[in-house]
Amino acid sequence: MRSIWNGAISFGLVSIPIKLVNATENHSIHFRQIHLADGGRIRYRKVCELDEEEVSGGEIGKAYEDADGTMIPITDEDLAQLPLPTAKTIEIVAFVPADRIDPLQMDAAYYLSANGVPAAKPYTLLREALKRSNKVAVAKYALRGRERLGMLRVVDDVIAMHGLLWPDEIRAPEGVAPDGDVTVRDAELDLADALMDTLGEVDMDSLHDDYREAVEELIAAKASGETVRPAESGDAGGGKVIDLIAALENSVQAAKKSRGEAGDEGDGEMADVHPIKKTSGKSSASGKSSARTTKKSSASAKKSTSSKSTPKSTGAKKSTSTTKKATAKKTATKKQTSSSGGSGTKKTASSRKRTSA
Repeated sequence: MRSIWNGAISFGLVSIPIKLVNATENHSIHFRQIHLADGGRIRYRKVCELDEEEVSGGEIGKAYEDADGTMIPITDEDLAQLPLPTAKTIEIVAFVPADRIDPLQMDAAYYLSANGVPAAKPYTLLREALKRSNKVAVAKYALRGRERLGMLRVVDDVIAMHGLLWPDEIRAPEGVAPDGDVTVRDAELDLADALMDTLGEVDMDSLHDDYREAVEELIAAKASGETVRPAESGDAGGGKVIDLIAALENSVQAAKKSRGEAGDEGDGEMADVHPIKKTSGKSSASGKSSARTTKKSSASAKKSTSSKSTPKSTGAKKSTSTTKKATAKKTATKKQTSSSGGSGTKKTASSRKRTSA
C-alpha cells in the first residue's frame, strides 16, 4: 500500500520511524455531470473573478478571507516557519483506557508501518506495551496543513491510528432529544430485550453494500442495452407506529422466522415471545372471555333444548285430546247400538203377538 505521510512516533525518548497508510477505502460509485441535451460532460473551470480568465493549478495560492472580505495571502513558506513540533512526528501525550475515547470523536483511520529494519524493534515494543496495558495512546500529529489529534491502538500485529476530532469540535446534543416526558413500560422493555436476543450477533464481514451492488447491476444492464425493470417497492415501515407492543411482537416473530426459529406458516402457530407482565393481564382477560363464551353457549343450549321439547309436549297433549274424543265417539256409538237393539226386540215381540192372534 502506498504511504501518504512519512515521519516518526515519539514515545518518550524513543523515536520510531513510520509510514502512514490509509486503512480504509471508499467504494462509492461516482457519477459525472452531463448535458441532458447532447450528453456532453459538464466541467468546472477555475476562473479568476477579476480578469475572468482561467488559471492553472500552479498559479493558484491560498489566502484567508477577513470579516470585511479582504483576502490575506498565506504562503507555504509562512506555514513552514511556524513552531509546529508535530510537523513530522506523531507525539504520544498519554495512555488511557479505550472507553475514555468518545466514539463521536472518531475520524479517519490509518495503519502505521515500521519504516526500515531499525524501526522494527521499537515498533514491536510499543505494540506489545499497548497490548499488555489494554490501553490506547493519545497523540498529536500534523497532516495536510493542520495539527490533529489521534488515538493509537493495536489491530492484529499492526499499530493503527484513528484521527480524532478535537473536543471542542463535538457539538452538544441540545434540542435533539424527544420533547416532553416519555414513559416506557416494562412490557415494552421486555419485548425490546426479546427482539435484541432474537437478532443476536452478526458476522461483520458478512455485511455489504446492497445499494452499491444494485447500482453496479443497473450500470451493467444499461451498458449492454438491456431493459431495466423497476425494483419492487417493499414496505419500508415508515408509517406511524400505532401500537408499540404489537410492532415489537411482530418484529420478534419476523426475526425468528428469518432465522428459521419459527414454525411453518401452514401450522398457524405464532413465534414464541418472552413472557412479560402484560401477557398475564391479557391471559386472564382471555380466560374471562372464554368463561363468558362458555356461559353463553350453555344458555343457548338450554334455550334450544327447551324450545325443542315444547313442541313435543304440545304434540302429546294434542294426541291425548284426540284419543279422548275417539273414546267418546266409541261410547256414543255403543249407546246408539244398544238403544237400537232394544227397539228392534220390542218390534219383533209385537209382531209375534199379532201373528199368533
